[in-house]
Amino acid sequence: MSVKLSDGDKAALDGLRGPAVQLCMSILVRMADVYGAPELLDITAAHIDSTIYIGRAGLEFAERLASLGARVAVPSTVNVSGLDENHWRDWPVPDEWARLAHRQMVAYRGMGCMPTWTCAPYQTEMRPVFGQQIAWGESNAIVFANSVIGARTERYPDLLDICCAITGRAPAVGLHIRENRAGDLRLNLVDIPLELQQNDSFYPVLGHLMGKIAQDRIPVITGMAIGPTEDQFKALGAAAASSGTVALFHMVGFTPEASSLFEAFQGKPVGEEIEITMDDLRRARDELTTAKGSRLDMVVLGSPHFSLAEFKQLNTLLTGYGCHPDVEFLVTSSRAMTMLARGAGFLDNLERFGGKVTVDTCILATPMLPPEIKTIMTNSAKYAYYAPGLLGTDVTYGSLADCVRSAVAGRVVIDDSLWQS
Repeated sequence: MSVKLSDGDKAALDGLRGPAVQLCMSILVRMADVYGAPELLDITAAHIDSTIYIGRAGLEFAERLASLGARVAVPSTVNVSGLDENHWRDWPVPDEWARLAHRQMVAYRGMGCMPTWTCAPYQTEMRPVFGQQIAWGESNAIVFANSVIGARTERYPDLLDICCAITGRAPAVGLHIRENRAGDLRLNLVDIPLELQQNDSFYPVLGHLMGKIAQDRIPVITGMAIGPTEDQFKALGAAAASSGTVALFHMVGFTPEASSLFEAFQGKPVGEEIEITMDDLRRARDELTTAKGSRLDMVVLGSPHFSLAEFKQLNTLLTGYGCHPDVEFLVTSSRAMTMLARGAGFLDNLERFGGKVTVDTCILATPMLPPEIKTIMTNSAKYAYYAPGLLGTDVTYGSLADCVRSAVAGRVVIDDSLWQS
């Protein structure tokens, strides 16, 4: 073992903090050695992705920790679960799946995790701050925390995330270290119309392209004329973490570690530079659609989970309309955001429209999709990227307004005008 351990680490490894901490520390030390970390560091928060039920192994691990008396050592939010506890019977979720997924939720609550059940923990009161050392799972949460907030986390996989939370420690490696956060390549936007940069549909497409180009490198975006909103940043990062494994990006002038090109690269040579043109973006946008024709069975929104601002925007778009009887209309969000949206009156039009809200999970994490659903439409690049493989559906990508128009018409209706300039 080459990892330097503190006296506290050694005590945990020797079982002086109990069997659960001992088990977690043994896993953490082994993984730190694999990562080549010279030592461990303190974290002050965690976000646990292991909460999604994907089989008995993850459930058994969680219940074993809980049975050993495990308690998280730092404030720990939880990612989406495998179940909407209150509305799962509205969908064809098998009873056995629901029972096992609920057991996994109970195990993590029993360890002291906060029942946030969201893939967007940065929208909760547990949002980290610049420079904070955290251990987060969930790809879109990781890239948002690193890039938009400037907190520091590596890409924590299932099971290791809860080990960090229980020990309060993490490998001192990767994006936890400032010098590892410098840009690796420059993506320069060329002649992208301001009107498109202001439109929400631009950011999932740019993120999809960025992920394909950067893969696991740190891209630095230049050429932006305006700063994105928080939800636009959310969509950008989620897309890049899906088509690639981007865990950190810089946008010069608009993200906290990129006030200039010099700062984004930490004074190092820029290296590879790639121009992004409208033609590149149009090709990337086309890749997000696999469906042929105008058939539409379902509209799915909320990957990452819908924010309060998105509920407000959707409420306005739905005013005076009704969903076509042949189309399902689904929004996924956290229970907290949904409660805020209801209190603000943002769900009234959605319910009159004929839409539904599912909380604490999403169609990628629980078997809720009706078998007759073959084609879906979404404004999420993450849904568009994963749905064909995970759900076996064809997908059409469009703006939020496109999704509403299509749900009303009962067929795909796309306004391409912004993309043809």
